[in-house]
Amino acid sequence: MRTSSSFASDGFVLHSYPYKETSLILETFTRSHGRVAMVAKGAKRGSASKYALNAFQPLSLEWFGKADMKTLKAADHQRINPQIRGAALMAAFYVNELLLKLAAKDDAHEQLFERYSETICALAGLQTSSQLSREIEIVLRRFELKLLEELGYGLTLAREADSDAAIDAQAEYLYVVERGPVRLTSQQEVGAVEPVKLAGSTILALARGELSDALTLAQAKQLMRRVINHHLGDKSLHTRQLIREMK
Repeated sequence: MRTSSSFASDGFVLHSYPYKETSLILETFTRSHGRVAMVAKGAKRGSASKYALNAFQPLSLEWFGKADMKTLKAADHQRINPQIRGAALMAAFYVNELLLKLAAKDDAHEQLFERYSETICALAGLQTSSQLSREIEIVLRRFELKLLEELGYGLTLAREADSDAAIDAQAEYLYVVERGPVRLTSQQEVGAVEPVKLAGSTILALARGELSDALTLAQAKQLMRRVINHHLGDKSLHTRQLIREMK
């Protein structure tokens, strides 16, 4: 019989690092409990669970404990995802870092978990092609939109911030973080943070989840970067720096 301090859930390993001589500290993202930190005792010594603790693989996890740092009891593969390679791998690390930096511990978001799983599968399925960079960008923007929505930072994409009028596809806007889209002709003070210029058609496309248009995709990247930076505060994303260095 499971005690109140014993748990089980589907999950993924977001990050792991050595702990003492034979163990690992795992940062996991689970369906039922959100982010959970746990120690995998003996994992470096060749225990059975060691081989299930790779990132980007869907796992069945069991753990116990009442402290902030839980103890892993068991980890088993649900299935084996294809290995993620190249630019898609860096994108997957970026997605993991977003969760580590923005999602609170022990706060479940089942819909975000589903989107994360879909995102990892999509990145694993991408093949090298002339359109690879564009395909990665589409996958990342869709994840970022869902992440912001689930964490309570959802974007205002249906109506103008000042007038509450419906977004005009033919107009141009300045997207102001914490307020929303302000029509470009407005003389109202937009605040200290420099806003992002967006076409009305881009805002409406984002609201529908449509990212196939080149302008929409380019402007969506600028918008997501500005909004995510705002919510990160003084935290930085190391994967962004690595990607810049690789390029």
